[in-house]
Amino acid sequence: MVSFRIVIPARFGAARLPGKPLRLLAGKPLIAHVCERALETGQPVWVATDDERVRAAVAGLPVEVVMTGSHHTCGTERIAEVAQKLDWHRADVVVNLQGDEPLMEPALVTQVARALYESRDANVATLATPLTDRNELFNPNLVKTVVDSFGHALYFSRAPIPWHRDGFSQPDAGLPAGIPFLRHIGLYAYMAGFLKTYARWPVCPLETVESLEQLRILWHGELIAVRTVATAPPPGVDTEADLARVEAVMQGQPA
Repeated sequence: MVSFRIVIPARFGAARLPGKPLRLLAGKPLIAHVCERALETGQPVWVATDDERVRAAVAGLPVEVVMTGSHHTCGTERIAEVAQKLDWHRADVVVNLQGDEPLMEPALVTQVARALYESRDANVATLATPLTDRNELFNPNLVKTVVDSFGHALYFSRAPIPWHRDGFSQPDAGLPAGIPFLRHIGLYAYMAGFLKTYARWPVCPLETVESLEQLRILWHGELIAVRTVATAPPPGVDTEADLARVEAVMQGQPA
């Protein structure tokens, strides 16, 4: 069994859904559901937040809370502050479970940590799943990735990649066969020592334009190991509509 640490970044002031960590789902705050999914892995869990209300929301759970600065531009920076404050060893594996993923499968959290353990040359690992629906490929809310022959990420984008020059010339056609279209799953595992390096890098242009924090890693020439899994977890919570959808799933209705 692999051993790792889980950190859940939970920023109170989400732009599209203010106060998101405290929004109720099935009578409990969103952040509490995410913590419960994390605890199902059997690994220790920390919540990284900039708001005392989030600390109070998880007070009854067996998790630790680290208060972090409000200046961070992304969850990875917030997690880096936790690793530095707690003086974790550079070889410790840290999983970033985003604070808006109440339906995340614990097995996937473990799997991304295992992917990093198995990688010989990357300081970061993440997951992806085959994408077979054209509408999903063209949906900017779903992040896509392409990988090289060694299983390392070449790029991540909200745009449809790779772009099939001939296959996409017909707007009503399905996806071209034989092309490895991949949807990114927003789980990351990091070596704790790498997090300190990441936090020293400024935000890069690609990260800004795509609003994808992992592009900072590629911009600086670091490798991200990508492992493909059969199915993706249900989407997380970004909007009021997402809250209603996840609530329905928790009541036994289809996603």
